[in-house]
Amino acid sequence: MDAKLLEILVCPVCKGPLVFNKAAQELICKADRLAFGIKDGIPVMLESEARQLAADEEI
Repeated sequence: MDAKLLEILVCPVCKGPLVFNKAAQELICKADRLAFGIKDGIPVMLESEARQLAADEEI
């Protein structure tokens, strides 16, 4: 994931910062507990496509 792209991307729901999970290839919003997948190097920033993080899942 390009570092410059990570600097400008924000959560589409709350406009908060995202954390890149390299192992899972996801961008995670800690505030909303949503994980946005990355497919073919392109972040899928749709709330309807995001995965809800489980309560016990580590961020």
